[in-house]
Amino acid sequence: MVEQKNNNENYFLPLLPLKNVVILPKSIIPIIVGRKSSIDAVEYALKENRSIFVTAQKHAETENPTADDVFAFGTRATILQVMRMPKGAFKILIEGVVRSKILSVENTQGFMEAECQDVPTRLHDDNDVSTQALWRNLQSLYTTYGQLNTKSPADLMNLVKTTEDMDCVVDTLLMHINVTFEERQSFLETIDLQERLVKLCALLQKEISILEAEERIRGRVQNQIEKNQREYYLTEQIKAIQKELGRDDQQIEIAQLRAKIKSLNLPEEPLEKAEKELRRLEQMPAMSSEAVVSRHYIDWIISLPWHKITRDTVNLNQAENILNKRHAGLKKPKERILEFLAAEKFTSQAGKSPIICLVGPPGVGKTSLGQAIAESLGRKFIRISLGGVRDEAEIRGHRRTYIGALPGRIIQAMRRAKSLNPVILLDEIDKMSVDLHGDPGSALLEVLDPEQNNTFMDHYLELEYNLSQVMFIATANTIDKIPYPLFDRMEIIPLSGYSDDEKLEIAHKFLIPKSLKEYGLKARQFKLSNDVIMALIRGYSKEAGVRQLERLLNKLMRKCIQIFLTDTQTASVTVTVDQLKEWLGHPPFKIRSIEKTYNRVGLASGLAWTELGGDLLEVEALVMPGKGNVSLTGQLGEVMQESAQAALSYIRSRTEELSLPKNFNTNKDIHIHLPEGSTPKEGPSAGITMCIALVSALTKNPVNPFVAMTGEITLHGQVLPIGGVKEKILAAHQHGITTVILPSENRNDIDDIKNEFPEGKVILESLNLVFVDSMDEALKKALINNPFEKKPIKKKRTLRAPLKTRKPVLKDTNTPIYHS
Repeated sequence: MVEQKNNNENYFLPLLPLKNVVILPKSIIPIIVGRKSSIDAVEYALKENRSIFVTAQKHAETENPTADDVFAFGTRATILQVMRMPKGAFKILIEGVVRSKILSVENTQGFMEAECQDVPTRLHDDNDVSTQALWRNLQSLYTTYGQLNTKSPADLMNLVKTTEDMDCVVDTLLMHINVTFEERQSFLETIDLQERLVKLCALLQKEISILEAEERIRGRVQNQIEKNQREYYLTEQIKAIQKELGRDDQQIEIAQLRAKIKSLNLPEEPLEKAEKELRRLEQMPAMSSEAVVSRHYIDWIISLPWHKITRDTVNLNQAENILNKRHAGLKKPKERILEFLAAEKFTSQAGKSPIICLVGPPGVGKTSLGQAIAESLGRKFIRISLGGVRDEAEIRGHRRTYIGALPGRIIQAMRRAKSLNPVILLDEIDKMSVDLHGDPGSALLEVLDPEQNNTFMDHYLELEYNLSQVMFIATANTIDKIPYPLFDRMEIIPLSGYSDDEKLEIAHKFLIPKSLKEYGLKARQFKLSNDVIMALIRGYSKEAGVRQLERLLNKLMRKCIQIFLTDTQTASVTVTVDQLKEWLGHPPFKIRSIEKTYNRVGLASGLAWTELGGDLLEVEALVMPGKGNVSLTGQLGEVMQESAQAALSYIRSRTEELSLPKNFNTNKDIHIHLPEGSTPKEGPSAGITMCIALVSALTKNPVNPFVAMTGEITLHGQVLPIGGVKEKILAAHQHGITTVILPSENRNDIDDIKNEFPEGKVILESLNLVFVDSMDEALKKALINNPFEKKPIKKKRTLRAPLKTRKPVLKDTNTPIYHS
């Protein structure tokens, strides 16, 4: 081994610390000098012999390095060129001369001055076998490296082929290889040439492996481009790089999905389906459309609740308090709901939940009642709006073969609920329609059947899912539009409209406090008397619920806020009835004035039920000479027209008892009309009213103006029961009716009204309720005169002629005797 001579001469040179840069001997590197201490060091070196000691900082973030912050090994270098830059900075070109080592450092004249000593390379004999073997290995590796790396300088290839000055060649090669900062500093501190050759060979071997991997990647990508479309180029290249480096995102994602599936403890069928789909996903390109569909399907399986059941916190007293807090009135519906909750509490095992259907007019609180039930049970509440749904796939989902396929709304609701026993509200179940895409009502048959919904099959999942523990609550305005098979699967809880007193209580307890909180008002700033609220209820909000009343109260509060902003002196506003007319206009709804005279021939008052509550409906009948034509006007439905025909047939069968000509239907034209012709009218309960109006018109017998009636009639004159008794009783009371004729079978409904709302008993005491079984009884009560009493026939007085002129006549008891 031969070591390069060392003159052991020490140098005192300005020290220039560098960030993330290592300068090796024989290398030329440009450096920008910007720190004050570094600028001073360069200026000092320029004044002297342009020699400077450069070394790297241990940490690049250090702004004012000391002797402890730089490496002891560095390079004695020479400044070749200097270029001044703005703000006093320099751009210098440095050439490394020899390895050097710091002996000591002193701070002088604003920079560090280093006492350094050159460190010569420990050389070996050129004929040394180890050195020659390492050099040949280096030549072979760099030749391979140069072939793979097209950016390698050509003159370095020729330089490697020579064996002259190995020390310089090794350092030069290292500056042109992509190595880290730490590796280059370690290379600088390596004195022995053989060790340096070993390190350089290892670095070249590593770079060759990387370049070969890149070459394989490029080849794989090129082949993929030739087989598939060119737009996959960048995606496949990233995929190939990740696969080569062991960081494939798709494989990581699949591993995460597999671990998630394993942790969920899925049932056998969903587990088998998910694992099968996961295996298919592994074989697909990450960005293909089929992979997206498979990943989406797996996400749905693992996001559904398969075992989790929330514990019911059912307390009947607490549930009753919640229902009373949320809703005023509705005594019977609340009792029915508490019965269901009591059954849920009493059942020790998780049984089948009932299917409840809340039927009532808009605005009576059906949806909020469903929320109160969920709160009483302590379950998750999910609302599904079925209004306007006309596609079966909305319930059962779409097949996965369709683009953008999704599960149905039931499965989507279960995903949001995250438990097997939520409360799901099927809102507006009577508003579904049927078209060429199928019947959603028929799809609901399986959902709402406790005997079948434990194996509900969604078209998207194609798996059996248990819905038996879900508590379904449906809402509807009327039951007429609900298909009978669907209707048969539900427990119907009717919700009638609110009375005026109930609306008044709701306004005080719920609506006004809610609106005050919404608009940031205090109770003392907005005052309403009971008379004003009643004026709003009766004149401005003709409805069964309270939505319009809430909107009117909000409008009044906005008016008050406007007054507060324009007149800052006003502290509170008391709304009066006169202000209602000023702010809201004249009342759009007025109680229909009924002619209170006893000359109402052919005019009868009937009681009707609408979605807005009860109403008084007048039926007009007129008889004219004609040919027996019957006209029905007023936009009557088919059932109401048939009721008119049944009434006419009944009258024809009773012509003798009613003292009517037997052929009145052939020489008389009959016209029946119901006012408000723009409003469609339907239902059989007006049959009794039309019959009484017809009898009154035919017999010229007026109808009692203070009598109203409702009931369906048959051809034989029987009076059948009807619905909406509560609303009809309230309408009769509001219109000043004193006597109400009802079918006898509706007697039990009257008992329910007495207990259902507070003022029901008072209203019923003010009315004379007449229950009838036949049309004969109704006619006797409704008409002023009894239509079945035979009127005596008055004989005409005839003047006898004088005896001299009297002529004998034939005796005929049916022909009056005239005298001339």
